[in-house]
Amino acid sequence: MQGKLIICAAPSGSGKSTIVKFLCNETDLDLRFSVSVTTRAPREGEKDGEQYFFKTIDEFNAHVANGDFVEYEEVYPGLFYGTLKSQVDKQLAQGDNIIFDVDVKGALNIKKLYGKRALAIFIQPPSVAELRRRLENRGTDAPEIIEQRLAKAEEELSFAPQFDEIVINDNLEIAQVEVSTLIEDFLNE
Repeated sequence: MQGKLIICAAPSGSGKSTIVKFLCNETDLDLRFSVSVTTRAPREGEKDGEQYFFKTIDEFNAHVANGDFVEYEEVYPGLFYGTLKSQVDKQLAQGDNIIFDVDVKGALNIKKLYGKRALAIFIQPPSVAELRRRLENRGTDAPEIIEQRLAKAEEELSFAPQFDEIVINDNLEIAQVEVSTLIEDFLNE
């Protein structure tokens, strides 16, 4: 039996990656993580092929030219993310339920391609002020990057109504349970 797709998207700092890790590691949902391609440098502790496939811009552009991506986006100038179609097709054929941790536009592209086989969940921060606090406390980005992420967040928040579900992450534990329940219901349909 073919698997299903779970797509989680949110502005940077909304808690999306934390929720996805919870879903993959601390629930019995039997989800397989979709590993995306990125041109950004690895963060401390990240390994190629686990969190992301880290590629140069030239390598990324070769994938684009070959039509290898289900979705890809230049999220910030010179910073690309994408999902390899071969990776998705392989996992679906194995019957895997795949979870995606992608940007908002990429999520909508995947949803458009897979339709009812995909559940698109938007993780929304309680406010832009809280989003700023989280990004600053994370301590992984320079102030100018934080400002870029906040500017991008304003645009991304406008796409929330296009998702199947919206979960406001003002309490991480509650948001994790809400997302887990949505996914469990979708997989049992």
